[in-house]
Amino acid sequence: KQWYQRRVAITAGGEDTAFVNDEISSIIKEAIEATIGGNTYQHNKVNQWTSNVVEQCLNQLTKLSKPFKYIVNCVIMQKNGAGLHMANSCYWDNATDGSCTVRWENKTMYCIVSIFGLAI
Repeated sequence: KQWYQRRVAITAGGEDTAFVNDEISSIIKEAIEATIGGNTYQHNKVNQWTSNVVEQCLNQLTKLSKPFKYIVNCVIMQKNGAGLHMANSCYWDNATDGSCTVRWENKTMYCIVSIFGLAI
């Protein structure tokens, strides 16, 4: 398995109210591993897997009790040589908001999860 991540460091407002990328990245990785860690790609399970990853991330983010609204996006794609182009965009306040994207892969699939945290 390989991990790739894009980080946007946001520390305004102190550690208790900041969007901490290492914390968010760990939440994403744990959700992916718990949901699809040892599996091979199965088309009939992808809808359930994506829902589970998103729900697990949101549950853990809520437990942080930080003043953010969260947007979680999950894409699972079979490794078959096809290309995937994905873009995310958000109009936000660079001083308070943040995002974290993690790409996970095994021999049969890719899983890409992006989380946006928008300060309330």
